Amino acid sequence: MISFTNISKKYREEFVLKEAFAALPSEGIIAFIGGNGAGKSTLLNIISRLLNASGGSVFIDGKNLCEWNTRELAKKLTILGQSPYSAARITVGELVAFGRFPHSGGNLSEEDKNKISEALALTEMEHLRGRFIDELSGGQRQMAYIAMAIAQDTKYILFDEPLNNLDMNRSVKIMKLLHRLSRERAKSVLIVVHDINFVSFYADYVVALKNGRIKYAGDTDSIMRSDILCDIYDTDISVEPYGGGKICVYYK
Repeated sequence: MISFTNISKKYREEFVLKEAFAALPSEGIIAFIGGNGAGKSTLLNIISRLLNASGGSVFIDGKNLCEWNTRELAKKLTILGQSPYSAARITVGELVAFGRFPHSGGNLSEEDKNKISEALALTEMEHLRGRFIDELSGGQRQMAYIAMAIAQDTKYILFDEPLNNLDMNRSVKIMKLLHRLSRERAKSVLIVVHDINFVSFYADYVVALKNGRIKYAGDTDSIMRSDILCDIYDTDISVEPYGGGKICVYYK
């Protein structure tokens, strides 16, 4: 389980995240929602130790984040940030293989190779295995990085806006894939996502932030309410029943 208490982050005298605390479910898709500048990405980066908090503590499976060995943490948790980019001219297969480095140390075993092939197959990128990353479209490149994160095969997978650059078809496939990973392999997927209808239909738990604070947290059904969403986004949002779930209408 991932939990955090009194997490804050400030730059100079301005807080971008303040007194955040939560105990997240150990399995399922946990969505972080909120407007631009709400603190979503900051919180995700602190949880993954990419960013140091100004105060507070994060615990991974009951162990303080600062006590984790870097390589052991990389076997437990992986994060894919916004707009990942590699300056090196490498192929898709080589990029995805980087996801196995915490396990292999660069010397790939048969198990590592199988994990790489599996990640490429799951993301439907196998046919592009030999293509160079800089030859891909933005959407294909994003899928390659998602494959790398999946290949790392960690209990906790953190995605910061992974649907960027993806069309509707690929976005749906990724959300269905993350749902499968959470259900069939007991993964805990933490995801920052702007499309609240993806949240409504795929997430199990929602953390809603506004102005650097967690204002609401709970199971998806309890958060997908017009009053809560209007408060979080400062815009009119109607929540209607649809297909056994709830659809959020905010285009009118």
